[in-house]
Amino acid sequence: MAILISPSVLNSDLARLADEIERIEGADYVHLDVMDNHFVPNLTFGLPVVEQVINHTDIPADVHLMIEDPDTWAPEYARLGAASVTFHAEASAAPIRLARELRQLGAKAGIAVKPATPVAPYLHLLEEFDLILIMTVEPGFGGQSFIEGTLPKIRAAREAIDASGRQVLLQVDGGVSRDTIEKPAAAGANMFVAGSAVYRSADPATEVAALRSLAQKAYYTQA
Repeated sequence: MAILISPSVLNSDLARLADEIERIEGADYVHLDVMDNHFVPNLTFGLPVVEQVINHTDIPADVHLMIEDPDTWAPEYARLGAASVTFHAEASAAPIRLARELRQLGAKAGIAVKPATPVAPYLHLLEEFDLILIMTVEPGFGGQSFIEGTLPKIRAAREAIDASGRQVLLQVDGGVSRDTIEKPAAAGANMFVAGSAVYRSADPATEVAALRSLAQKAYYTQA
């Protein structure tokens, strides 16, 4: 399975968002963190900004909804043309119904869990999802340290995905950098969100390539 890098624009210069996205040449996705200041204690952007990103870049949009009531709002991001829409298990009233609706609208359906939320209940429902996101920091802010206690959840998810024979992406988000990416990759993650590490580097495109190389080596060594 390919190693995918999805840089988060959360730590970019949002006043120059179009230019900042151009700087991540070679990225597989652009990760868009939608926060509502209710589900998480931060407020970012919503549908209008995501729509402009989708309309002005060829990089597929990887939308991560850290919001209350994703059952209402997630389909709207799929209708805009987001390549993937990920919502939180802790916030959705009907995650299976929502995942099916997202797929019907043409988006990959992703489900996310916070560091302290068990992933096991969703591993029996892999046929309903295209992406499992395991948060490796508490959601809400960039620049946090990777939580190593999430590694057993990543390993369990990888074992379940492999056993299912399904092509479900296993994404991690939080504290991903050159110093940490090999650990979740060796545990079986194959899609990585990196914000601070990419946008605080002198050359974001070079950083994307470096992260992919490190992750590939660790992932295929464990395989």
